[in-house]
Amino acid sequence: MPSSLNRDILRLAVPALGALVAEPLFLAVDAALVGHLGVAPLAGLGIASAVLQTIVGLMVFLAYSTTPAVARRFGAGDRTSAVSAGIDGLWLALALGAILATLGAFFTPAIVAAFGAAPEVAREAEIYLSLSMWGLPAMLIVFAATGLLRGMQDTVTPLWIAGAGFAANALLNWLFIYGFGWGIAGSAAGTVVAQWAMVGAYALVIGRLARRYAASLRPQAGGMRGSARMGGWMFLRTLSLRAGLLATVGVAVGLGTEEAAGWQIAFTIFSIAAFALDALAIAAQALIGKGLGAEDEPYVRRVLGRTVAWGFWFGVLVGGLIAAASGVIGILFTGDPAIAALLRPALLVLAVAQPLCGVVFVLDGVLMGAGDARYLAVAGGLTLVPYVPALVLVAVLHPTGATGLVWLSACFFGLFMLARAATLLWRVRRPDWLRQVA
Repeated sequence: MPSSLNRDILRLAVPALGALVAEPLFLAVDAALVGHLGVAPLAGLGIASAVLQTIVGLMVFLAYSTTPAVARRFGAGDRTSAVSAGIDGLWLALALGAILATLGAFFTPAIVAAFGAAPEVAREAEIYLSLSMWGLPAMLIVFAATGLLRGMQDTVTPLWIAGAGFAANALLNWLFIYGFGWGIAGSAAGTVVAQWAMVGAYALVIGRLARRYAASLRPQAGGMRGSARMGGWMFLRTLSLRAGLLATVGVAVGLGTEEAAGWQIAFTIFSIAAFALDALAIAAQALIGKGLGAEDEPYVRRVLGRTVAWGFWFGVLVGGLIAAASGVIGILFTGDPAIAALLRPALLVLAVAQPLCGVVFVLDGVLMGAGDARYLAVAGGLTLVPYVPALVLVAVLHPTGATGLVWLSACFFGLFMLARAATLLWRVRRPDWLRQVA
C-alpha cells in the first residue's frame, strides 16, 4: 500500500510540474523575442506582463475550485457527474474571461497610464496589453480544463497540451514579430492564438470525456453557482496572499535599490522552488478529493501524512541546493559581487525555511482537495495579522544592506510561512475539514 500511494503521488506530481513550468516559459519566450526589438518594447512588455500576471494570479482559483468538485464525484464512482461539474467550471471561466477581456480592453489606456511610463514605453505597453486581453478567456478556460482533468486523476494530458502550446507560442511569436514585421503586436497576437489553440485541444479531450460518460455540455445553473461560491472563497484567499507579497515588495523598495534588487532575486528563487512543491500540492488535491468522494477516511489520512512527509523532505533537498548555491546565485543574476554578498545571508534564510514551505504548500493542496475553501480564505486573512506589524517594524527600523534583507526574508520566509503553517496544521488536526462538500 505505501509503495502504491507513492506511485500515485509521483504519477500525478511529475506531469503537473511540467505543466506548471509552461506559463513562465510563455513569458520568457515573449521577453527574449521582444527584447531584440529594443528597450522601449521590452519595458512596455514588462508593464503589460505585470498587469496580466496579476489578473491571472487572482483567477487561478478556477483550477483549484474545479479539481476538488470533479475529484469528489470521480472518487464516488459518478463519472458523469464529475465531468459535468468540470464543464460547469469551464462555462464559469468563459463568462469571467469575457467580462475581464471587455473591461480590460476598455481600460487598457488608463491602466498603462497609472504606471507613469515614458510615452514610447506606454505606447508599446498599450499595444501588447490591449491585444492580450482577448486571450484572457482562453487562459481562464485552460485553468478550469486543467482542474477538470486533474480531478479525473489525469495530469499527463495537461502536460502535453501545455508543451504543445509553448512550442506554438514560440513559433507564432517569431513568425508574427519578424516574419510579418508586426513588432510587439506580433508577440501578443502569437500568444493569444496559442492560448486559443490550447482551448481547442482541451475541447476535443473534454468532448470525448463528455461522450464517454454521457455528460451534458450545457451549463447547469446549480453547478455554476457551486463553482462560483467555492471560487469566490479561493479568490479571497489568493487576494490575501497577493496583499502580503505586495506589502513585502513595498518595504523592500523602501529599504533601498540594492535591497529591492536582492529581494527580487530571493523571491525568484523562492518561486522556482515553489513550482516543484506546488506539483506535490496538486497531487494531494486530486488524491484527497478522490478519497473523500469514495468516503475512505483512512485513505485520506494516509494521503495527508504521505504528501506532508514528501513536502517536508523535498523541502530539505531544495533547501540544501539553495544553501549550496547561495554564494553564486547573486553572480548568476547580476554579475555583481557586491549584490551577491548582500544576497547570500537572505538566501540562507530561504534555504532553512524550505521544509516549512514544503509542508505549507502541501497542506494548502490538501484543504483545497477537501473543498475547504472558506477556511482557506479566513486563514489567509489571519496570517496577515502577525505579518503586517512585523513588516511595519522592519520599515520603521529601516535596516539596510544584508541585515535589512535578512530581516525582510525572515519576515516573509519565516514568520509569514509559520503563520500559514499554524492555521493549516490547526485545521487538519480537527475532523471538520473532512466533512466539507466540494
